[in-house]
Amino acid sequence: MAQTKAKGTSKLGRDSAAQRLGVKKFAGESVNVGDIIIRQRGTKYRAGENTFLAKDDSIVAHSKGRVKFEHRKTALFTGRLKKQVYVTVQP
Repeated sequence: MAQTKAKGTSKLGRDSAAQRLGVKKFAGESVNVGDIIIRQRGTKYRAGENTFLAKDDSIVAHSKGRVKFEHRKTALFTGRLKKQVYVTVQP
C-alpha cells in the first residue's frame, strides 16, 4: 500500500520572466554613449539623430546629450502618411 494519499499534479505555477521592456530614459534626461533609451519589440519608436537601432530593436544613444522625442509624419510604401515617434539625442 501507498504510504501517502495520491496527490494530483498542479499545472499552474510556471511563468516566464518579464522582459523589462519600455522607456528607460525619458525626454530631457542626459545620456552617455551606449546608454539604452528604449527597450522594445518591433519599431514602435524610431531611431532619430545620434541614436541607432540595436539588433533586438532597442534604441541606443550614439553620442552624449539629452533625449528628445519628436512626432513626424512618415510616408509608408503605399504613399499614406503615418505619424511616427522618433527618438533623438541632442548634444
